[in-house]
Amino acid sequence: MFIGTPLISEEQIQKKVRELAYKITRDYANKDLLVIGILKGSFMFFSDLIRHINTPLKIDFVIASSYQKDKSSGEVTIHYFPREELKNKDILLVEDIIDTGISLQAIKEKILSMNPSSLKICVLLDKKERRVIDVPLDYVGFSIPNKFIVGYGLDYNEMFRNIPYITIFKKELKHV
Repeated sequence: MFIGTPLISEEQIQKKVRELAYKITRDYANKDLLVIGILKGSFMFFSDLIRHINTPLKIDFVIASSYQKDKSSGEVTIHYFPREELKNKDILLVEDIIDTGISLQAIKEKILSMNPSSLKICVLLDKKERRVIDVPLDYVGFSIPNKFIVGYGLDYNEMFRNIPYITIFKKELKHV
């Protein structure tokens, strides 16, 4: 069922993660940093990223969904949100991919309603061609084409998250 060669290799991903972590470390020196990962897709990126951030931090997660198989429903459901007080915290929101911007905007608005000191957004992948809502991004790993991708935490129907690189997903055609 799975066909694909790396669009972004494991080595390219890890190099970019280190570059982003260096910038984040510099920007958040002497701040009260809370890094929030958006699950499930960001778990690999989030984990690798925070290991390379060289400043004290706390972590938490948001669980949100808007996709069913390979299509966005356009409706965002937040299943879990941090219980910690976000007021006066410096928040870094970490996402695997931004395409339409609908989910990220909904999560951003909910966080901002809690009056943090600051909120910045870090995404590994930016699929600009699909953008419906322009969400300002502070840290971006790669810009990618408008293709459905899997690997490095990204899935199709909960599968392929464990691939260590990012690839364009293609379904095999079954002949009957």
